[in-house]
Amino acid sequence: MNSDSDARKIDPAMALKPVDGDGLKWFLPAEKPLRLSGFYWYDRDRVYRRLPNDESRMPRAAEQPWHAAGAALLSWHTAGGEVRFRTDSSRIVLRVRLKNDYVMDHMPQTGSGGFDVYCSDPSGKLRFVGVTRFELKAVEYTAEPVQNLTREMREVLIHFPLYNGVDSVFIGVDDHARVEPPAPWRDSRPVVAYGTSILHGGCASRPGMSYPAQLSRRFHMPVLNYGFSGSGKGEPEIARMLAEIADPAAYLIDYEANTGTVEHMEKTLPVFLDILRESHPETPIAVISGTMYGRDAVGDQSLDRVGMRARYQAVERAEVERRRAAGDGAIRFVDGSRFFGEDWDECTVDGIHPTDLGFYRMTNALTPILCDMLNLNEMEGTCPK
Repeated sequence: MNSDSDARKIDPAMALKPVDGDGLKWFLPAEKPLRLSGFYWYDRDRVYRRLPNDESRMPRAAEQPWHAAGAALLSWHTAGGEVRFRTDSSRIVLRVRLKNDYVMDHMPQTGSGGFDVYCSDPSGKLRFVGVTRFELKAVEYTAEPVQNLTREMREVLIHFPLYNGVDSVFIGVDDHARVEPPAPWRDSRPVVAYGTSILHGGCASRPGMSYPAQLSRRFHMPVLNYGFSGSGKGEPEIARMLAEIADPAAYLIDYEANTGTVEHMEKTLPVFLDILRESHPETPIAVISGTMYGRDAVGDQSLDRVGMRARYQAVERAEVERRRAAGDGAIRFVDGSRFFGEDWDECTVDGIHPTDLGFYRMTNALTPILCDMLNLNEMEGTCPK
């Protein structure tokens, strides 16, 4: 057996592209000319995981009992993963094996375990085309979210699932189709977003509606999603991993809702920010407070949300102001309670997690803030709308 065939057995990306019985040739997301993003450590670990595939680096369960279902497990959820390329194929087919049959009672499985697909229109703008639909609780499926397109070159963007892991995914295109690299990023530096289940993507109807995915499309730059449902608690171990990311364009820090107590935020936020600043002293940082809850409109006797929100914001503002007074002009506080607008009660699924409308409102609210952080100017046409 020669060395070439050995390499093909070791690395499936080097194998020839046989055409199957349906007239399709298949690609892996990470093989050229496709461009995979959202998994910063993929080139080293070769798995679809958001954090390094090294359990020894995670917060220890003995010290953090919640961690058994925390960031280590949830980092296998592929929120923020995406693949881009150009093709004139009339159809896009996805052959998928998920890690589990996890289905939630308040989120469609098209969002939790589905892939959605965007294609560019004649003006070059990415437009939603289709989402993978599959049998309830299926772990393996083949779906054709895009079909019957005209034969012309267009950009294709595929978002990975939000609340499930992906063992494998193959992307099928017509056997005669051209496949080319995607357009380059407008800015290849990643926006690094850290936070809660809302950032994670709960409860978007499909992956492209989460606010990090919307920001990525709008700014045409990578947005790395480090939202961990109930488990992003400002751990220093996670901060050190995020500090390893080379040349980040900005950090969005949005973990208030996971802390449990104001005291926990007061304890963890300075340490978390110190770790980021050690590696990236000038990178813009936004500390974002929590969104409004549906029950806030009518009163909730179980918890003084209004008072709690004020106390959280006081801690976050004070930490940001302390750093600005010490000379850090690249950090800011952002009031997340304003994101949903006056009718915030219409923007969630369960009183907490956004609907697609809620995520759209969040994206619109964050757009001018991120433009300012990235020194983009709306008057000059460099800030997207």
